[in-house]
Amino acid sequence: MDMKNRLQRILDEIEHARNEAGRTDPVHLMAVSKTHPYEAVEEAMRCGQTLFGENRVQEIQQKFPFDRVGSELHLIGHLQSNKVKKAVQLVDAIDSVDSLKLLRLIETEASKLGKRIDILFEVNTSAESAKSGFTDELSYFEAVEAAASMQWVRVCGLMTIGPLSDDEKRVRSAFASLRELGQRSADRYPDLSFATLSMGMSQDFPWAIKEGSTVVRVGTAIFGARDYR
Repeated sequence: MDMKNRLQRILDEIEHARNEAGRTDPVHLMAVSKTHPYEAVEEAMRCGQTLFGENRVQEIQQKFPFDRVGSELHLIGHLQSNKVKKAVQLVDAIDSVDSLKLLRLIETEASKLGKRIDILFEVNTSAESAKSGFTDELSYFEAVEAAASMQWVRVCGLMTIGPLSDDEKRVRSAFASLRELGQRSADRYPDLSFATLSMGMSQDFPWAIKEGSTVVRVGTAIFGARDYR
C-alpha cells in the first residue's frame, strides 16, 4: 500500500471513531516520523500531511532542514535539560513537558530567541515507571501555576501515552483521566488553553478519540516498521 492510501486509511479510521463517539470537533493526525528518512516526510507532505512528531532532538537536527516550510514539527519524546536550547530553536512545539525545571528552561531559552513556543504537559496516566510525565497532581499544578505567568511559553493542553494493553477498559480509563484533568485545569486556569489532548497511537487511537483526544500520534501505520539500527 502506498503512502497516500496508508494516510487515507488512517484518516478514515479517525473519522469512523469520531462518528461513533458522536463528535463534531476535529481530530488531527500527527505523523510520527522517528527513524524514517526525510524523504518519507516529504512524501507524506506531498500527500497532504502537515503535522509531524519526532522523539529526539538529535534526529531532528540531522534530518529536518532548518528552513522547512509547509510542515509543523513537534517534539514528543522526553527532553533532556542539555537539549532544551536546540529543541526551542528547531521545533514549533514541545509536547513532552514533564517537570517545572524543564518548563523554566524552555521559557529561558525561548526568551533569548524571542520565540513563543507552544507546549503540552505530559502526564503519566498509566502509572508505568518506564514512562515520562507528571505522576502527581501537586507537581503538575505547580508547573501550570508557573506557566500562567510566563511570557514565552504558551500552554495548549496535555499529552499522555496509554498503557501498553489490549484491555480496552484500562486503556480508556487512562485517557479519560487525562480528559478530566484537562477539564479541571481549564476551570482552575481560565486564561490558559487546555484544548489539545494528544493521546492515542497506532494501536489504541480509536479508543482515545472516544475519550476526547484531539491529536492522535501514528507512526508505523504510516511509515512502516522502524529501523533502529
